[in-house]
Amino acid sequence: MDSGILIGGCDAGKIYLDPRYANRHGLIAGATGTGKTVTLQCLAEGFSDIGVPVFMSDVKGDLTGLSQAGSPHPKVDERVEKIGIDGYSQRGYPISLWDVFGEKGTPVRSTISEMGPQLLARLLDLNDTQEGVLTLVFEYADDEGLLLVDLNDLRTSLNFIAEHGKEIDAQLAVSKASVNAILRRLLMLEREGGEAFFGEPALQLQDFMQVDRDGRGIINVLESEKLIRSPRVYSTFLLWLLSELFENLPEVGDADKPKMVFFFDEAHLLFSNASRVLVEKIEQVVRLIRSKGVGVYFITQSPADLPDNVLGQLGNRVQHALRAFTPKDQKAVRVAAQTFRANPKVDTEEAITQMGVGEALVSVLQKGGVPSVVERTLIRPPSSRMGPASEQECALLIKNDPMNRRYAEAYDPRSAHEILLERTAKRIQDEEAAEAQAAKEKEEAKAAKRSSGRSSNRQSVTEALMKSVVRSIGSSLGRSVGKSLLRGILGSLIK
Repeated sequence: MDSGILIGGCDAGKIYLDPRYANRHGLIAGATGTGKTVTLQCLAEGFSDIGVPVFMSDVKGDLTGLSQAGSPHPKVDERVEKIGIDGYSQRGYPISLWDVFGEKGTPVRSTISEMGPQLLARLLDLNDTQEGVLTLVFEYADDEGLLLVDLNDLRTSLNFIAEHGKEIDAQLAVSKASVNAILRRLLMLEREGGEAFFGEPALQLQDFMQVDRDGRGIINVLESEKLIRSPRVYSTFLLWLLSELFENLPEVGDADKPKMVFFFDEAHLLFSNASRVLVEKIEQVVRLIRSKGVGVYFITQSPADLPDNVLGQLGNRVQHALRAFTPKDQKAVRVAAQTFRANPKVDTEEAITQMGVGEALVSVLQKGGVPSVVERTLIRPPSSRMGPASEQECALLIKNDPMNRRYAEAYDPRSAHEILLERTAKRIQDEEAAEAQAAKEKEEAKAAKRSSGRSSNRQSVTEALMKSVVRSIGSSLGRSVGKSLLRGILGSLIK
């Protein structure tokens, strides 16, 4: 086939990647320094030329050079002539620079809600019990219509459920110890810079799927030199991207070319310490996402870094040299050799250890999706610069990127954090008002009781005055009667 995306040349002729089978995924493997980055660069250029948007992570800081034209060099001319490339020219490509931290590219963000409890549990390295608590928090937020945007929202929601979950619903009664463990993990994530990833405006995946005025696919480059220092954040972020593409894109079936191609560098990090459930999810996404028109290409040192179920789905393969210094290395070479369709003219296992920089064993899917026999191939030179763009060139790219104008400024919407704080404040206010009312009623009851006691035991001023008058009158009458009686008695005696 003399069409498609040119990978390189071999004794049998030129090797092309057929765009019709590009969504059946691929593998670029090889030891450090054997040319994986150049192969990645060439494939990205080829997809861009046919109007397919590309996403790739730039772990070493080399891929920004895609934006600039390459420089003439005798070795480049020699390889172009040896492969027989017609119309080769050096030119730059349309790229968009992204950075989770917003330092060397347009900020790229998601929300806690979009990440979901399962991926977030992996990001925080939670156990099953803690993941269950996290799932309950998400369910409560969904039921209440609460937005979980950033880490403040999640932290406040966890605290609210820990304090009031049992009062709201018996199913929301969670262990405070589990909640505290999750909160400690959130603090660790913040210290790794993970809080920069969560917020608004959140990335719209459609913005990764753009073409320029000439119809070339935009190459989205994620600056990952800093991000890769937090391997769990790096791998979870890229897995989130894959999951979002899978969940949001419509089915397209077999098309003439992919809707988008996704390159996953340092792919072994995706499976490092991953639970069985998560590995199964990754396998499912990789298996099914091709029907959405998305091709996924894993870049790693050895095919042995990937699970067999994933490796078996990668139809297009480029294997650079591997070193076999130890028994483990020798086993990796054998595994790599066994993944290719055999070619009687090529000793695959021997070639893997002998190839030079810029050489690779290549097998691509042909008509009917059948793998071609493996060929020892000279990888073509890229048209763009091999090496990074300067700081000034990158700054100009970011400044002129319409995506940067859209995502540069973060904002904090009214979400779970604000709403739950308001509910807590109102709850406290209502409790204080109820306590004050109860105290007031109690005091009034005491006052009424005291008033009632005084009215029964004490006489009024009028009553006291009347009693005093009566006593005075009684005393006077008594004395008068007594005197009359005495005079009567004495009188009779005198007589």
